[in-house]
Amino acid sequence: MLTALSERWKARLHKIIFLEHQPESGEVFLKQRRVFTLPSKAGWMFLLMLLILFISATNYSLSLGFALTFVLGSVALVNVFFCFRNLAYLHLDTGPAQAVFAGEETHFTIFLINRRKYQRYAIWIGFNEKNAPEKAVDIAPDSRTSIHLNYPTRSRGWQAIPRVRLQTWFPLGLLRAWSTWLPDARALVYPEPEEHAPPLPTSGAPSNELEGQGGNEDFSGVRAYQPGDALKHLAWKQIARVDPALGGQLVTKQFTGGAGNDILLDFSALPRTMNLELKLSRMTRWVLEADQAGLQYGFKLGQEDYAPAQGPAHRDACLRALALYEL
Repeated sequence: MLTALSERWKARLHKIIFLEHQPESGEVFLKQRRVFTLPSKAGWMFLLMLLILFISATNYSLSLGFALTFVLGSVALVNVFFCFRNLAYLHLDTGPAQAVFAGEETHFTIFLINRRKYQRYAIWIGFNEKNAPEKAVDIAPDSRTSIHLNYPTRSRGWQAIPRVRLQTWFPLGLLRAWSTWLPDARALVYPEPEEHAPPLPTSGAPSNELEGQGGNEDFSGVRAYQPGDALKHLAWKQIARVDPALGGQLVTKQFTGGAGNDILLDFSALPRTMNLELKLSRMTRWVLEADQAGLQYGFKLGQEDYAPAQGPAHRDACLRALALYEL
């Protein structure tokens, strides 16, 4: 008999530890076993006051003292019910997290879904960390509310969402009802772009016999600005979309018969003595500059080899490869 009870408690303890460390995917339901209640500081003082009232009424045989004690005790019991109900039976879910660069804050979206016929008040939600900021929210009956939580990043790769804590002191503040939740959500963190990266690299042979001389018959595209390019050949429409003073890239119009060099971002062409993270930061800066200038660029990183292209899809694919390189 004792052995069976011991095994049962071990199984229950293992289940608690398992739920404490494993993320939960999909929508989560806060059933009554997941909501814990404890008196707050004001609640402990209220209980002490009730004890003093009861002892005083007993010593002096005060009927009104007993009445006051029992009335206040009844109010405390009603508070327990409403405080627990305010948090229990709530549904939780997460939305997609937006990718950010290392050093920025990730933005996680949390959905609180109330499928009950009563309103919930003053539910505080934040990360389960000391001194973590929290946000309060009210949820109407049969509705869902979204709330955004930010968390700092320090390195590239996948950033998992920390454990989330929900708590409430409604209605009187005498009791604290709380629960925790570890969602199965993560955000992609790109490498931090290098601040003072060199100009974009070019690669490829000239497209005509007169190497280094640009014709002006037919317009064929734009390329990164190179010293010596004529001012009349600058692509002012593309330049107007970015601010060169803030790191925007100057671009030059390219004509058929000119020396058209393609932009190739090749990780293996960087100096071998450079730190790995610095290489990835430089490649990240080059990808952003080429995308802002509207240039076509090729990309090579390990097994990833992308043909020259442009646009958000090409940019995101390159940044994702940089974020997950050798992880």
